[in-house]
Amino acid sequence: MQAGDRIVIGCALKPATALAYLGAMYAGLTPVLADEQKLANSGAKLIEKSRAKAVWTRKGMDCGDGVQSFCGERCEHHGDKFEPAAVAKDDVAALMPTSGSTGEPRLVMVTHENLIANTEAIIRSQDLGADERAMLIMPVSYCFGASVMHTHLYQGGGVVFDSRFMFPDKVLRAVDAYECTSFAGVPTVYNILLRRSNVRALPLGGLRRLLQAGGSLAPESIREMREILPRAEFFAMYGQTEATARIACLAAGRFPERVGSVGAPLDNLKVRIAGENGQEVANGCTGQIQVRGPSICAGYADDTDATTAKFRGEWLCTGDFGCLDDAGFLWIKGRGDDFVKMRGVRVSMGEVEARVADVAGVCECAAKRVQHPEAGEALALFIVAEEAADGVLQRVRRALPAHWTCASIDLVPELPKAGNGKVARSRLGAPA
Repeated sequence: MQAGDRIVIGCALKPATALAYLGAMYAGLTPVLADEQKLANSGAKLIEKSRAKAVWTRKGMDCGDGVQSFCGERCEHHGDKFEPAAVAKDDVAALMPTSGSTGEPRLVMVTHENLIANTEAIIRSQDLGADERAMLIMPVSYCFGASVMHTHLYQGGGVVFDSRFMFPDKVLRAVDAYECTSFAGVPTVYNILLRRSNVRALPLGGLRRLLQAGGSLAPESIREMREILPRAEFFAMYGQTEATARIACLAAGRFPERVGSVGAPLDNLKVRIAGENGQEVANGCTGQIQVRGPSICAGYADDTDATTAKFRGEWLCTGDFGCLDDAGFLWIKGRGDDFVKMRGVRVSMGEVEARVADVAGVCECAAKRVQHPEAGEALALFIVAEEAADGVLQRVRRALPAHWTCASIDLVPELPKAGNGKVARSRLGAPA
């Protein structure tokens, strides 16, 4: 293989994955990140789409003619020192899959300059030092998981990989045992910690920061986590794969009056809000969030039409909606097409889910848009409840504003999840 060749990396929550990914970049190859479990079904398609010349997995796989297969369990380990391959700042460092829960992911071209710019800005925003150690429960095929790894290793710190979050107390005990200073998760992770773990009782005094991205977490849940772990700063963040990872960051303890926002843009990014005519709107007005700066990526691999639609000049058109307040803090109103329009009024499903998750007896909630003969569109709610949570359905219905039309509420044992921990909304209501 030669510098610039693409290699698919089957990602699992294991140190070997990180070594393969970072080693490929060190050698001048372009890693194409993929969830290891999905490769068995979609590997051939991804190889063709990415034009990869090799595949690395822990156990190996049949890749067909002309594609090399590397088995992590059988790879030789050499003690020799190798010099890193020479790369330019605008060379593609990795192809990162978008994290949408529906449709086929696109491959975002992340350059070396993108990675360095975003990593260094995040480090500054969170005051990361050289003695940090992150607990990582998200795969590096998800840009948030990769970003947590990048920032901690870049500073000379460490990362602990743990795939056991189905048993959250085991992960929390590992946080304590390995003296982790950072813990990162999407909203469902924090809802599970608050409702289905012993986070209030376990010793976690070494934690310095809680990192949250990947959707909206109710302000009440943020405040509750801060009360449980008062020594740990809570960082609520907003990002997109197309911006390398993170765009804005809120330190909740420093700005308690702005909990509910995702904070100010990172110090090397510019955020503006565009109206329907594409022109920038005033502070307080809602429109599409657009971003520019050195971490905005080069577009999608081999997809000119999608690149043209998403990247316009210097600006990344996120497709998400929000507003900036007078202090420059960003408030998310809805992500992409994540809205339901009931009786002519648009409501973000993230707002619905955050409100329902705060109801007593609710562990997790996911909302889905359904057609309704009177309201046009309505909500279908899927709820994981605490054991013996009597009356939870009635409390949920009372918590919903009158203008939110709810067609159904179903109690389910668990919500379908994608590999990054987010709810797979497209699989809600489907047979298990």
